[in-house]
Amino acid sequence: MFDRLANQWLQRPLQAAGQRLVTLGVGADAVTLTGFAIGMAAALAIALQQPLAGLALLLISRVCDGLDGAVARLTQPTDRGAYLDITLDFLFYAGVPLAFAIADPPANALAAAVLLAAFIGTGSSFLAFAALAAKRGLTNIEHPHKGLYYLGGLTEAGETLACFALMCLWPAQFSLWAYGFALLCVLTTITRIVGGARTLGRQVGPDAATEDRQHHQGPR
Repeated sequence: MFDRLANQWLQRPLQAAGQRLVTLGVGADAVTLTGFAIGMAAALAIALQQPLAGLALLLISRVCDGLDGAVARLTQPTDRGAYLDITLDFLFYAGVPLAFAIADPPANALAAAVLLAAFIGTGSSFLAFAALAAKRGLTNIEHPHKGLYYLGGLTEAGETLACFALMCLWPAQFSLWAYGFALLCVLTTITRIVGGARTLGRQVGPDAATEDRQHHQGPR
């Protein structure tokens, strides 16, 4: 929901930082892997009951998540890079609730399980539509630089990061944040399923891809 606005604000500084990394010979995949490693370090810190350290590492990890795309666009985007980016992002998103469950199982385990189940809904509805959108040749003009069709919703990367930050700042309230965000994830999953099914339910034929592009891009 906030990602498009955030991308507009961050595009210029990320582009400048990405250009610097390209000049230094740093590739997009290296940035992706570094960001994932830092994200896992954040999860480890949270599991060890150091949520503020986890938050600092988490924020650095998400900066890397923005930088890898900038570096890729300045060089050559690849399917491998897009695959690594989305896969490692999902692993990171799962790692944070798990870390809170490990930090305090009696207080956090059930809420973490509910949130992880909700993440399965948002993730599966996102990836399933992306795969079929690619088959039809669909593109999303709101996220034209993404390596796959980026289906939006109430809970995107920005909202997830904000929720994780709240959890780190007020870990005693983890269950509150987790249940609340899980509810938003359920709403996101429902809207994606309905919207995706409606889009993919259109007649498939020689002109299906063209018709779908016009539907998603609007009048030129």
